[in-house]
Amino acid sequence: MPAVKTRTVPALHKALGILELLTVSRSGSTLPELVAQSGLAKSSAHYLLVTLERDGYVSRSERTGRYLLGMKLFRLANSVLNGLSVRQRAAAHLFGLSMRTGLTAHFAILEQNEAVLICKQEAPGGTRVATWVGKRMDLHCTAIGKAILGFLPADEVQNIIRERGLARHNENTIATPRRLYEELSRVTKVGYAIDDEEDELGWRCVGVPVFGPAGRPVAAIGVAGPTSELPAESLPLLASELRQTAKAISRAVIDSLCLPPEPEQMDSVA
Repeated sequence: MPAVKTRTVPALHKALGILELLTVSRSGSTLPELVAQSGLAKSSAHYLLVTLERDGYVSRSERTGRYLLGMKLFRLANSVLNGLSVRQRAAAHLFGLSMRTGLTAHFAILEQNEAVLICKQEAPGGTRVATWVGKRMDLHCTAIGKAILGFLPADEVQNIIRERGLARHNENTIATPRRLYEELSRVTKVGYAIDDEEDELGWRCVGVPVFGPAGRPVAAIGVAGPTSELPAESLPLLASELRQTAKAISRAVIDSLCLPPEPEQMDSVA
């Protein structure tokens, strides 16, 4: 015997349709406009709007008579956002960054004195980069790692060097504290870090920090590719693109840390 199809509620469909119409109307809509757009009878549309208004999902301007989305919807939307992981929130911004630059984009967090990739986005048709979500990387020889190190307190940087050391990956790797401190001073000054074939020969990366509460770097984003696709003269422009994306990611994930954002810190390295 075929299963009985569960019935839906027509009035709810109609109410949701009205809400969808209001989402595309920047200045709100009048009752006649909503009637024309929805195809509903005027009385039906009015009853639905009154119900939505009383429940806080719609508000009506007394001056213009136009209907707008209510604050309850924004609270619901914020609840949804709060339920998303940091990785999910950052993914859309990383996708846009990859599409704009044509390069592989990475998002990493600082964990146990290493950079851990939690999101990666490859550009269609771009050169594949041998990285993966969950990969742990040294801070001193990667762009995203140095982007974080450059804005950490000096004592923390010293502790990381003492604990982790400065492993040499190839002849380009910065492997002495003095050289690393010089490099981090440059990172702090210009606001972005470069991995110029220091982690892997033939590959270049540029990265910027993502700031959390009190201006502390909690993560970093970067783009990577073969040196032929990242000429040195392109790095400042890429860094500017990265900083804008980092600001957007910071605003998107900062409430996960339950503290207000610190946009001034991002502006200070622009």
